[in-house]
Amino acid sequence: MASKRQQESGAEKRKKRKRDETQASLAGSMLKYVQGGSQGQDEPSSSSAIPGHQPPAIVDPATIPSQEEQEPSTTSSEQEAKLETQKTELQSQKTEIDQLKEQLQVKQVAFSASLLDHGNGHTGPFNTQITLIFKHVVTNIGNAYNPQTGIFTAPVRGVYHFDWSLYEHGNIAAGVVLFRNGENIFIVYEHQPTGGVSASNAASLLLEVGDQVSVRLWANSRVYDSENHHTTFSGHLIFTM
Repeated sequence: MASKRQQESGAEKRKKRKRDETQASLAGSMLKYVQGGSQGQDEPSSSSAIPGHQPPAIVDPATIPSQEEQEPSTTSSEQEAKLETQKTELQSQKTEIDQLKEQLQVKQVAFSASLLDHGNGHTGPFNTQITLIFKHVVTNIGNAYNPQTGIFTAPVRGVYHFDWSLYEHGNIAAGVVLFRNGENIFIVYEHQPTGGVSASNAASLLLEVGDQVSVRLWANSRVYDSENHHTTFSGHLIFTM
């Protein structure tokens, strides 16, 4: 009985010794593999590798980029240049907004006026043409019409529409003509022996900024106006271009 127990104890010791030798062999193989990879040696043969196990990748710390290399720092000069660019863009946007506001305002252009601001009476005749000054201003949106000179000045490039009319009585010619800068556009002219006479005309003109439009009294003719406002001059912007 004792001999049998001794045999079993010896067998267990041999098994344990064999396991220890196997583990030591595996550990040695792993150490050789790791050391061989770090020194640039060839990979271990299949006989020294651990069966069924994928060895971990060996990473050289020198190959890892630093945080500064991954994310370059922005210098103060670069920050100042970026800030200056943003300021320029903001100023450009402000300028565009101001221009849009100005365009919106100049699109609102209209005026209407009659010849006399009070009383009644004739104007003319003269042996040459004169610019009529329509002093009784009813509307002057945009202030493009000047009641001191009788001249309308275009504030923006566009198409404008103008109307003008006259009244006269007696045996004398009555005539007025629309002028753009120095150009004769259309005339209103009437002449009859007796009674009163009235006439009117209209025109649509393409004007550039600064172009001037006025109504002139035709030479050797006259017109009449009173508190009823017979002789008039009106205009407005139709659309810009």
